[in-house]
Amino acid sequence: MRVIGIDPGLRNLGWGVIDVQGTRIIHVANGICHSESGSDELAGRLALLHGLLTEVFRTHAPDAAAVEHTFVNKDAVATLKLGQARGIALLVPAQFGLRVGEYAPNAVKKCVVGVGHAAKVQVDHMVRLHLPGAQIAGPDAADALAVAICHAHHLQSAGRFEAALRKAAG
Repeated sequence: MRVIGIDPGLRNLGWGVIDVQGTRIIHVANGICHSESGSDELAGRLALLHGLLTEVFRTHAPDAAAVEHTFVNKDAVATLKLGQARGIALLVPAQFGLRVGEYAPNAVKKCVVGVGHAAKVQVDHMVRLHLPGAQIAGPDAADALAVAICHAHHLQSAGRFEAALRKAAG
């Protein structure tokens, strides 16, 4: 199964793709979709992110997708813009017919690092341990790979639970 994780951002939208084979996780690709920070036209920036992320989906053909929840901060305007970028991160997988898992940042960190309030450097370090040899494009891509790893773990757990229920039903 191929899983894509997405870390939404208006300037830098991180993405990471992994393959899951049983309990084994293999790095496929990662990167960052950059929108034109010099442009003040929000619609144009969102269209650019949509096009770039759509190309990632065409290239890597994921089977499952997950997106990190938006972190709400004190700046309402910035939070709203981030939410619109997150809308693109939810829209593109839906256009490819995928259901999207959504995870709070603390849940991702707890799954990957073991601590819900881990620092970015700890997340980056643990992602590199999970995916040895992966060349990671930056912190946003590392966060996206962490989202993908978290989703893979949740999908595996759900699959084991469903199998146990089928076995118990006889």
